[in-house]
Amino acid sequence: MNYLKILKDLYRLKKNVKLSAGKMRSLQEKKLRRILRFAWEHSAYYRAAFENAGIAKEQLDTLPLSCFPAIDKQALLEHFDELVTVPDLKQEDLRKFDAEEATDRKPYQGKYHVVHSSGSTGKPGYFVYDEDAWNQMLLGIIRAALWDMSMPRILRLLMKRPKIIYIAATDGRYGGAMAVGDGTCGVGAEQMYLDIKTPVAEWIRQIREFRPNIVIGYPSAIKILAQLMEKGDVAIDIQRVISCGEPLNETLRKYLEKVFQTTIVNIYGASESLALGVETDPEKGMVLFDDLNLIEVENGVMYLTCLYNYTQPLIRYRLLDHLTLEAAREGEPPFTRAVGLLGRNDDVLWFENRTGEREFLHPLAIEGFCIEGLKDYQFRQTTKDTFEMYAETDSSASREYIRQEMLHQMRKILKEKKLEYVQFYVNFVDMILPDKKTGKKPLILKGKVA
Repeated sequence: MNYLKILKDLYRLKKNVKLSAGKMRSLQEKKLRRILRFAWEHSAYYRAAFENAGIAKEQLDTLPLSCFPAIDKQALLEHFDELVTVPDLKQEDLRKFDAEEATDRKPYQGKYHVVHSSGSTGKPGYFVYDEDAWNQMLLGIIRAALWDMSMPRILRLLMKRPKIIYIAATDGRYGGAMAVGDGTCGVGAEQMYLDIKTPVAEWIRQIREFRPNIVIGYPSAIKILAQLMEKGDVAIDIQRVISCGEPLNETLRKYLEKVFQTTIVNIYGASESLALGVETDPEKGMVLFDDLNLIEVENGVMYLTCLYNYTQPLIRYRLLDHLTLEAAREGEPPFTRAVGLLGRNDDVLWFENRTGEREFLHPLAIEGFCIEGLKDYQFRQTTKDTFEMYAETDSSASREYIRQEMLHQMRKILKEKKLEYVQFYVNFVDMILPDKKTGKKPLILKGKVA
């Protein structure tokens, strides 16, 4: 993307923040009807799915979105070739490209940006963006990363050519790594990738040499950088911290704010649409980008309709995230907010009492679980009515005090969920580390207790 064009387009996109709620709904509706018509005309899969649902062409501009059939990842894998709207995209060709070509930001056939995601099916799923869609997504991410900044402030920041470090899994066609790379180049910043699997000694060497002033990455990876700073292994002045790729709990957020002395910008995205929303104040919830996507929640199920990707339309695509929607608030940006939980179904603990009744506990239900000296935590379910919590603390903190506070607060949460019968234990560990394969920190540890 051309630098000046990015700034011009970013300015236009940021203007949407000042729209009225009514104008935002009109903009979203206009984009929705356009992509519904395009899918009907150019996607064999969607035309057949719409017709099978009893939808005629003349109803595309009037029927509520909830009347249209939904799709999930399994259906996408099965019908990829018929769903995409260009004949030169075939799923098997993408698998070959993914397996044989070097992992870099080079587009497939020079014009398609390919993001892969394995997810719960075990098979890679491919999400394809043409240049227009990719650029729209990049603008959404840049707007999110600079969410609380005016255009004059943004220009002053970019004139200094910021040095951006991205810490996450970088050895695959992960959407975050690709988007950060292209976005950083587009705004004229210097960049460095630091893979989560790189030895810590190499982290220290590279960080000292590069001296970044903006950090982007998985919160669990950013936490490791914060610990290196606390120990004096690296000394850097960070102006902005951008968390993405995994849930950010309130305990970890406060720890990062304390170390970096700056606001933590939390970007919400998925391979299906990398720019879904942003959060800078957890009390206000996650702002969802209604000008780029349309998100529905029905009976606890989340559906995404991406409003800018015409190559691979995703209409009422089921995501596994849990969230509750709240309409735009008076006097604030005209965007829907996601409140409550943001996490996957796999991150749920299910318990069963003596009569066979089942109830769940989502670890992110303890977002407000903030105790002085507590850095991070994880869960492991041990039986149908017991679980363990693993806690990482400051070296100077009183672990006994933290244990008592954790037990006290957790009992209150379990009582609210009518899970008083559940037993739990607190174990302290030196460090909570990301998964070696994914580079992300699992909220729930799987497998048997060691």
